[in-house]
Amino acid sequence: MLGGVLILVDNSMEYSLNVAYEEKYAVLPPEQQAVAGEHIGEGFASKQAIMDSMQANLLFKGGMTLLVVWVVVTAAGWFVSGRLLRPLSIITETAHRIAGRTLHKRIDLDAPPGEVKSLADSFDSMLDRLDGAFAGQGRFIANAAHELKTPIALNRTLVEVAMSRPDSPAEVRQLGDNLLAVNLRHERLIDSLLTLARAEEAVTDRRSVDLAQLAGYALEVTAKAAAEQRVQVQAQLAAAPVVGDPILLEQLIRNLVDNAVRYNHPHGFVRVQTLTEVRQAEIIVTNTGALISPHEVPALFEPFRRLTDRVGSARGSGLGLSIVRAVAQAHGGDALATPRPDGGLSVRVILPRSDAPRA
Repeated sequence: MLGGVLILVDNSMEYSLNVAYEEKYAVLPPEQQAVAGEHIGEGFASKQAIMDSMQANLLFKGGMTLLVVWVVVTAAGWFVSGRLLRPLSIITETAHRIAGRTLHKRIDLDAPPGEVKSLADSFDSMLDRLDGAFAGQGRFIANAAHELKTPIALNRTLVEVAMSRPDSPAEVRQLGDNLLAVNLRHERLIDSLLTLARAEEAVTDRRSVDLAQLAGYALEVTAKAAAEQRVQVQAQLAAAPVVGDPILLEQLIRNLVDNAVRYNHPHGFVRVQTLTEVRQAEIIVTNTGALISPHEVPALFEPFRRLTDRVGSARGSGLGLSIVRAVAQAHGGDALATPRPDGGLSVRVILPRSDAPRA
């Protein structure tokens, strides 16, 4: 803009000065024009000096004016755009919190009626429906699991009574052992469903716990199974304080250790490690076993998915790692799995530290 003004003014002033010089010398008599011709060159030099002075003055004052206008317009634009985009920032922040599995949050935008207000209200209505749907799903799973526990417990009692009779033949005892094994698997499945439904809800019972202590309990519980599988257990337990539901976190670690022992091969190993970083606590469970391709890892965290063709075992329910990830995400963390090149898996659970410094 300043360059265009400078060109227009330069052309206009040059034309005006030329006209002024022509009019000044044109009115002189012919005998005086010859004498005045000697001063024309000096006149044009004076005209050029005027043009140079005018250009320098215009550049300086015009440049300062543009700088002031730019500062004022930038400040006004920043203020106006901030006022206009603040509701969108609130919506974005709420969406990020909801992405962290907190469906109970709402925008509740306090703004005059308009497009942004309508968008925020529609978003809140959608969250209400989603929250109700997820809550209903969790209640259904919990109620169904509770209702299924009673007949399964009754079946186990009847089988045990039939097996305890002194006149029971060997075939009945063998059948009873098989039925009890199936019944135990169903009980574990129901308990896993209850844990999964509880983990996907908001964690209300939060206490300060140490992952190393919980890992020690889990190793004690699975010591017998590890000995039967002839699996060597290695523990590197350092203090890893977190805040969360102790029951859910203990179930998380027990699932990790139980899976590592179950899906292993004889004379393999299971390594359990807890450690702390600046803002997070971690537990890493590594085991030997069958080869697992990287593209198969996401399926391990899906409910009721088992790589039976790779691990050679269908004794599990397919909910172990699903519960692990659900519990970790409910506590503000996550669970990651990495296949080992020589077989087996390394599962890493990351949770926020209870004594982490503020950002």
